Amino acid sequence: PTMTMLGVLALSLAVLLLLAVPIAFALVLSATIAVLFVGDIDLMIVPQQVYQGLDSFLLLAIPLFLLAGELMSLGGMTDRLLGFSNALFGRFRGGLAMSNVASATLMAGISGSAVADTSALGKVLIPSMVKAGYDRGFAAALTAAANVVGPIIPPSITFLMISVLTNLSPLRLFMAAVIPGLMYAGAMMLVALVVSRRRNYPTAERVDAAGLWRAFVRAIWALAMPVLLIAGIRTGIFNASESSAVAVVYALFVGLFVHRELDPRKLWSALVGSARGTAVIMIILGGAQIVSWFLAYEQAPQRISEWMLGSIGSPVAFLLVVNLLLLAVGTFMENGPALVLLCPVLYPIAAKFGIDPYHFSMIVGINLLIGLITPPVAICLSIGALIAKAPGDEVNREAMPFLAAAIGVVLLVTYVPALSTWLPAVVGGR
Repeated sequence: PTMTMLGVLALSLAVLLLLAVPIAFALVLSATIAVLFVGDIDLMIVPQQVYQGLDSFLLLAIPLFLLAGELMSLGGMTDRLLGFSNALFGRFRGGLAMSNVASATLMAGISGSAVADTSALGKVLIPSMVKAGYDRGFAAALTAAANVVGPIIPPSITFLMISVLTNLSPLRLFMAAVIPGLMYAGAMMLVALVVSRRRNYPTAERVDAAGLWRAFVRAIWALAMPVLLIAGIRTGIFNASESSAVAVVYALFVGLFVHRELDPRKLWSALVGSARGTAVIMIILGGAQIVSWFLAYEQAPQRISEWMLGSIGSPVAFLLVVNLLLLAVGTFMENGPALVLLCPVLYPIAAKFGIDPYHFSMIVGINLLIGLITPPVAICLSIGALIAKAPGDEVNREAMPFLAAAIGVVLLVTYVPALSTWLPAVVGGR
């Protein structure tokens, strides 16, 4: 019976996760157990679907964007972005905290990964903030919360994955994310400013106009990169997948010939780092695809859709339920497998309620990304705590105002569709 099959799948997945089996393997194993339990499905469906989960040209962009981010960090572009942010905001009370958010926002246009950005910027910024007199827990929480903007502002690995799963235009998804991404960064900066003023955190030395101009010129190659990528995609010179290769070539050129900070050892380190990041994402996608196929085979999305349409009367109520569901899922599951599992279920229901798919993608993507700073799992908070050598509970406590601001941004994006739909309509393109 159908419910028994889905019950076996859900039960085996829950048990494997409780046993701390890595999520990619838990997904494959639970699907395999369900197939064996059913008996009338060929076991070969498991490797076929795992392979199909990786068989998308658009997924080529993921390793290349990760590599571009690594090359930027090791090639001196990240340091110059930090210098420019400090020159801009250092003069204010809590300027280093504001500079942290600005640096994360500028870096967001490059790597597309919150975890990578938290690690790269955290290694530089958290010790600097602690040295300047900021609390360790606050420095860690701020860095983690600020870098969630990484996968929102384009280019974004999260929205590339949504594009693969839903056949939506990657360019239009990127454009839809610009305003919500900037709003998120603004909210984080506001919280950083309020907390810094309350605690009387220090100001840095004021930089004059000439110093600010010098910092801008030093950072110009890094600042130009997102502009180059979006302009290239928009004018049709290259598509979203090809833009990732352009980003790598650009980062290589700047690191080797402009800043001259890349050497063979750093190049090898960048290749290893991006390969590891890619392996994690790809294994999860492959594992999630088989569970997704199983749900489709059992027509679970249609059944859930019928139930939701029958019991939820309005789009407003549906979006509220979706927000709560996604926040809960994002807290315990990485956004890769969560997207693969939820997209086939939620997008058809959203379409029946007449919700714009690009607007809905922002709600889905940002909600799941907030999970990176939602205790108890909160990968970005864990990385921040590790770098800051701060207790986890202290970092979690310091993250609460940032989490509240992030949820406020999600609610605004949810109930003001124009924030997501205006820019794609103006820019157009596929």
